[in-house]
Amino acid sequence: MKILILGGTGLVGKALVSHFALNHEVKALGRGIYNQQKLLKEYIEWSDLLIQLSGATIAKRWTKKYKEEIWNSRIKTNQKLAKIYNQSYNRPKLICASAVGFYPESNCKKPFDESYKKPGSDFLSILADNWEQEMLNISSKALIFRFGVVLSKNGGALKEMLPMYRLGAGGPIGDGAQCFPWIHIQDLVNAIQFGIDKNINGIYNLTSPDLINQKDFGKALSKTISRPFFIKTFPWQLKLLFGEGSEVLLKSLAVSPKKLLKHGFKFNFANIDSALKDLFK
Repeated sequence: MKILILGGTGLVGKALVSHFALNHEVKALGRGIYNQQKLLKEYIEWSDLLIQLSGATIAKRWTKKYKEEIWNSRIKTNQKLAKIYNQSYNRPKLICASAVGFYPESNCKKPFDESYKKPGSDFLSILADNWEQEMLNISSKALIFRFGVVLSKNGGALKEMLPMYRLGAGGPIGDGAQCFPWIHIQDLVNAIQFGIDKNINGIYNLTSPDLINQKDFGKALSKTISRPFFIKTFPWQLKLLFGEGSEVLLKSLAVSPKKLLKHGFKFNFANIDSALKDLFK
């Protein structure tokens, strides 16, 4: 296949390029391509599969200006893409990234699956809901994956956490009871390949079936790298650092990948110990 990955220069994009380049022709582009609409149209018409990953990171301090960037990098880019895609003579299969932030808060004993349709009322939920609507405006047959926290040593949340944990400064965030939805990078890549092979569409949660809270995740990480786990981070400290963006770390999200499991997808790393052991081998 000819595969076009938008947002292909980030953590997930790079992993997908490495995976697909073995057997397919792949082009990976950053968000700058949206300023070159004629060229983007040519790339879309060239491709058999379009994977849309574009979006500014949410792991920063949320000023009013940066919240606009988070929003525009997902909503306005997809609005531009919809216009170009629907003007193209060739309309490739579309796979898009969304996020489990769509769901309202919940605890690990009561996870939400894809049958739950009502988003939460916070910024992350409103963002994901609008984001997905724009994706469906591109193609009603889009395959949309709601990603959990992607675990990889090459970037993302785990790479940001590691320096403090290696210094022995890891510990629970608040009481540590908030459910922590995660996915090993290889299972994410495999799930996208699975979606292609099975030719499925619609919305799918892409998180490990192993539901754990933040405290248990931190303990598992500390154990894996042989460091202590005891220095508590208080919510007010996070709010000083990240402002409203602290909700990324404080929101409890319990999510089940029910549809993927029903289709027969097998997770290679279904529990946190096996995932971390693989990442640090």
